[in-house]
Amino acid sequence: MASVTGFGGAFLRARDPEALARWYEQHLGLQRTGASFVLPAAPGPVALAFFAQEDPYFPPEQPAMLDLRVEDLDVVLDALEAAGAAVDPRRDSSAFGRFGWFTDPEGNRVELWQEPTP
Repeated sequence: MASVTGFGGAFLRARDPEALARWYEQHLGLQRTGASFVLPAAPGPVALAFFAQEDPYFPPEQPAMLDLRVEDLDVVLDALEAAGAAVDPRRDSSAFGRFGWFTDPEGNRVELWQEPTP
């Protein structure tokens, strides 16, 4: 049987895709290649998880949630908050690392993940 060799990308709909792309460039330092962002491949796992429709981990009306790796969770979330983004004050730590969340200008809840230090 053929098998998956890796994660190829994430695709979200937006009311104003160009404005949202500019926001991600400005506030998260992502760089576009044509119409999309090419994220650096980080060593380690990439999660693909399925949630029940009513699971409150992210808004039930939101069909998907991005999870982006960051080097310093607090620095990124503090900068987003200073720029006026809606940042969830909760920051979680576990054996899997540190997690925090913000809402982008289109209303998408986005998770940021700082891997645990070895």
